[in-house]
Amino acid sequence: MSAPPLVDLQDVAYRRGATPILRDLRLVLRPGEAVGASGPNGAGKTTLLRLLASLIKPTAGRYDILGLTSHSDPDRTAAVRRRIALIGHVPALWPELTLRENLEMTNRLRGPAPLSSSRPDPLRTVGLAEAARRRAGDCSEGMKRRVEFARLLTWTPDLLLLDEPHAGLDAAAAPLVDLVVGRTLRAGGAAVLVSHDVRRVSPLLTRSIVVEDGTLAPAPGSGGGG
Repeated sequence: MSAPPLVDLQDVAYRRGATPILRDLRLVLRPGEAVGASGPNGAGKTTLLRLLASLIKPTAGRYDILGLTSHSDPDRTAAVRRRIALIGHVPALWPELTLRENLEMTNRLRGPAPLSSSRPDPLRTVGLAEAARRRAGDCSEGMKRRVEFARLLTWTPDLLLLDEPHAGLDAAAAPLVDLVVGRTLRAGGAAVLVSHDVRRVSPLLTRSIVVEDGTLAPAPGSGGGG
């Protein structure tokens, strides 16, 4: 008997004002699945990730994201968001805080135990131990991107969402994508990776979909959207 899905979208749509952005979405994600999403600019890929992250609500259709539905109350929404990790186009750091402080702040906001000195230092793992006391606002985009991945080494989400995961990472840091995706899947979570270069992420994927004009379709040779 297969495990119940972590994500179940059925005929989901999203409109911004009078403008349809996503329509007729059907997507089921089960534990251990990694889905790659490709498509042209403006097709709705980033909006799909924001919807899966519960940052926006569908305007039509039925959905269940880690137990979050259209009937869930705000407390439920907040609890589910703490089980989801999203790395977007732009690193989301507090510029006035150091890299270490950024790591500690997100850990406190999420609610788990404080970072433990007995565990490997996430900043060392991503190659930033020597820059831990530098303000994020004084760091390069590549360094900020590494900090985003360091955050994912302090916990394991149930749903991992990566928007162009290799953007801003040099060759030495590129394996971080494999590391965080592998950790998530082994723990029984699922992942969605949006990428213009599907070949680069394909070894991590169980299947691929194409986002075009706000709809989802199986990528050629892939297992499809459900």
